[in-house]
Amino acid sequence: MLIDLAGKSALVTGSTQGIGAAIAVGLARAGARVAVNGRTRESVDAALERMRGELPRAHFLAAPGDIAADEGAERVWAAVPHVDILVNNLGIFGTRPALEIDDAEWRRYFEVNVLTAVRMIRAYLPGMRERGWGRIQNIASDSAVVTPAEMIQYGVSKTALLAVSRGFAKEAAGSGVTVNSVLAGPTHTGGVEDFVYELVDPSLPWAQAQREFMRLHRPQSLIQRLIEPEEIAHMVVYLSSTFASATTGGAVRVDGGYVDAILP
Repeated sequence: MLIDLAGKSALVTGSTQGIGAAIAVGLARAGARVAVNGRTRESVDAALERMRGELPRAHFLAAPGDIAADEGAERVWAAVPHVDILVNNLGIFGTRPALEIDDAEWRRYFEVNVLTAVRMIRAYLPGMRERGWGRIQNIASDSAVVTPAEMIQYGVSKTALLAVSRGFAKEAAGSGVTVNSVLAGPTHTGGVEDFVYELVDPSLPWAQAQREFMRLHRPQSLIQRLIEPEEIAHMVVYLSSTFASATTGGAVRVDGGYVDAILP
């Protein structure tokens, strides 16, 4: 399947590293003009240097700004006035015993993991509808369906993101714009390596630590390993294409079979 996104513009939030960076590279490799977002200009410039080194002929541009704050979101909108493809990837996670999660932390997770996506959709969906084409994807998680006991604040925020996707898909009905969630399973990123070592013996070599983490904490995984960020990006690139024109309002799984259900 040859996916050609030439002539399309994309914005990936939280794309200086990890899954977001892999998505930005994947979209650029398919020919899209990709705006890379991070909280600071320095982090964005460093990411752009790496990405341009990997894809010297690709078209990347900088869109720095903390979209969890009004001023930062406005900076991004000024840098990228309209897009054809919006990927809401920005998110935070961390372990905390359930009874120790205070109101401030609950609000922080909702602000970053849910409201940033709402804010960006509200900014870009009207233009997509006017042009009669667009793709919006919200990067959710298996934790949206299988709430993790060690970080229920994260799981609840990702559950809310599924409803955001479904609701805005209805708002975009019949317009040529699709809105979907991507349920990413346990994925190998720098942040997840730190998370793994919070739960298993930190003296273990990484390969052994990963196996121990999957055995003890994610035994439902059918691939029995962490997913690589590029594997999430492959699904995002497909959903961004014309081939996915009949897929909207869905929660599409790239979870390694982790969610033990026929449907999400």
